[in-house]
Amino acid sequence: MSFPQSFLDDLRARVGLADVVGSSVKLIKRGREYSGLCPFHNEKSPSFTVNEQKGFYHCFGCGAHGDVISFVMNTRGLTFVEAVEVLANQVGMDVPKPSREAQEREKKAKTLYEVMEAACVFFERNLRMPEGREGLDYFHRRGLDDKTISEFRLGYAPDNRAALKAALKREDIDERTMIEAGLLIEPEDQNRQSYDRFRGRVMFPILDRRGRVVAFGGRVMGDAKPKYLNSPDTPLFHKGQLLYGLPQAREASQHGAEIIVTEGYMDVIALHRAGYRGAVAPLGTAVTEEQIGELWKMTNEPILCLDGDAAGKRAAVRAAERALPVLRPGKSLLFSILPEGEDPDSLMRAGDGMTRFRKILDQAVPLAELVWRLDTAGRPIDTPERRAALEAAIGARIAVIGDEAVRHQYQSMFRDRTFKLFRGTRDSAPRPQRGGNKKSASYGKRGNKNYVWEPAGKAVPGMARPATGNRRLVQDRILVATLINHPALLDHIGERLGVYVCVDSDLDILRRAVLKLLDGDPGLDSETLKGHLKRDGLSETVLRAVESDVMAHAAFARPETPLTRALAGWEQVFSMAVSSLADEEAKYAVRQLAADVSDEEWERFSHRRDDLARRRENVFKLDD
Repeated sequence: MSFPQSFLDDLRARVGLADVVGSSVKLIKRGREYSGLCPFHNEKSPSFTVNEQKGFYHCFGCGAHGDVISFVMNTRGLTFVEAVEVLANQVGMDVPKPSREAQEREKKAKTLYEVMEAACVFFERNLRMPEGREGLDYFHRRGLDDKTISEFRLGYAPDNRAALKAALKREDIDERTMIEAGLLIEPEDQNRQSYDRFRGRVMFPILDRRGRVVAFGGRVMGDAKPKYLNSPDTPLFHKGQLLYGLPQAREASQHGAEIIVTEGYMDVIALHRAGYRGAVAPLGTAVTEEQIGELWKMTNEPILCLDGDAAGKRAAVRAAERALPVLRPGKSLLFSILPEGEDPDSLMRAGDGMTRFRKILDQAVPLAELVWRLDTAGRPIDTPERRAALEAAIGARIAVIGDEAVRHQYQSMFRDRTFKLFRGTRDSAPRPQRGGNKKSASYGKRGNKNYVWEPAGKAVPGMARPATGNRRLVQDRILVATLINHPALLDHIGERLGVYVCVDSDLDILRRAVLKLLDGDPGLDSETLKGHLKRDGLSETVLRAVESDVMAHAAFARPETPLTRALAGWEQVFSMAVSSLADEEAKYAVRQLAADVSDEEWERFSHRRDDLARRRENVFKLDD
C-alpha cells in the first residue's frame, strides 16, 4: 500500500521525532541535537543522535539512519503501513484508504507543483520586463536590492486578465489544472471564461517546508482593495499550516537563529536583510495551532513580534488562546509588542531601528505573563468577592491547558501572584490604630474568623513528628521557616505570627525581623528576604531556621511547595504549637487575638505578652 506523499509529509511534520525517540531512548539535549545510547546495537557511550529540525536520526556507531516512520518500524517490528497507522493515531490524523483515486491525486499533486513553479518563473520574469517596471520600482523604494528580490523570488503579475493563463497554456498546462492550483478564477456563469486571479500586483511566492512553491501572496502598489490577496486553499496549500519564510527559517534555526513571528511579507524580508534569518509570518490569519507546532520544531520559545495597534494586540490574544491547549513542558511563546504605528519593516529603515528592535525583543514577555495581564489589567480586587471573580476568570482560562504538569505550574504561579496582588491592595489601605505595640499590630489582616483550629497533636501532611523533647522548638522553627520560604503567605499568617513568641530568643529575634522586613516591603521574594536578613547579621539564625532537619520534619515548608499546601501545613503546626503552650493565659490570648481583635482585646494582650516575655527572660537569666 502506498500513501500520498502530501499525507506522509504532513504526518512527519506533526509528529515530534524527539518525542517518539525519547519514549524508548533517554535523550540528552546537546546544542541543536539530542544524543543517547543507540537502540539498535549495544554501546556504553552515546553515538546515537536525533536532529528534530532535519527530521532524522543517525547512529555513528552502527550507521542506523532514518525518519520517525522508520524508527517506529525498526524498534517495534512493524510494517511501513502499521507504523504510519500508529503515528497517525497519535496525532489524530485519518489514514487515507488505498484507492485508484488516491494514486491519481498523488500524480496530480506532482503536476500541481510543476504548475506553481512555472507560475513563479513567469512572475519573476515579468518583474524584469517593461510591464513590470512599476513593481520593480516599488521594491526598490521599499529598500530591497536585487539580491534580496532574487532570494525571495519576488515577481510581478501584469494587470491583464489572461497573461498568466496564456503563458502557461503555451507550456501545455491545461486550464483545469490552473484552476485547481488557485491561479485562475472560474466564474459561476458557465458562459464566461476563467481569468487570472492575480493582476497588477507584486508577487510573493509561498514555499512549503521543502522549499517548493505552493501558493502566492499579491500586494497592490496603490490604494486598491484588497491590499493583499492570497491563494485559496488547494491540494498543495492550507494557509493555517504554513508560514511565510519557513524554509529559510528552518535552515537558520540549525545555526541557533531566533525564530520571530511577525505579521507581513515585507516585515519578514526586512528582518532577514537585517540579520534575523529566523523571521516568519502567518499567511493573513492569526497564528494557528498547526503553525505553533511548526514553530516549536525550530525553537522552544518563538517570539511573536506584533504591531502595537489594536489589530496586533488582538492577534496576540488569539495566539495566546490557541497556544494554551497545546502547551507542553519546555514549549511556550514569547510576546513583543511594537510601538503603535511601527512595524519591523519601518523600524529597519529607521536610523536607530536596529537598536530599538533589539531592545523590543529583549523585553519580550512570556506567555504566562501575557495571560496574567489579560485577566488582571484594570480589574479591582480590593474585596473578597472581586478576588474570587479574578481567581475564577484565571482558573477558567488556564483550565484548557492539556498537559497536566504545565497546567499545575500555571495554577501554582497564578495562585502565588494572586496572593501577592491581593495583599498589596490590603496593605495600601489605612491601618487601624491600636494601643500598646502598634508596630506589632500592623502585620497581616485583622479580625479573620475563617481559621479552623485543629486538635493538638493531629498529624500534618508533609510533616514528620519530632522527638517530644524538642517538639516545641522544631514547631517554632517550622513556623518561621515557612514564612521565609513563602513570603506571599504574610496576609494569612502574619497576624498570628506577629503575636506569637518563640521559645528560643534568637529565633524570636528572627521572627520579628522577618515580619518587619515584609511589613516594609510586601513584595519581597524569598531569596531577597534571606539576603536582607543576612545583611542584618541574622545569617546564622536564618540557616538554623531553614536547615535540612527542619525541612525533613516539614516538607510543606520547602520553597517549591505550592502555597495552598504550605498554608495548610502552617495552620496545623501553629495550632499544635499554641495547644502546647505551658501558660494557659498565653494560649488563650493568642487564640482570642486570632479570632477577634478589638482595640480593647489588643491592649489587654499587649500587657499579657510583655509580662510573659519578661518572665521568660528571667528564666533564661536564672538558667545562665
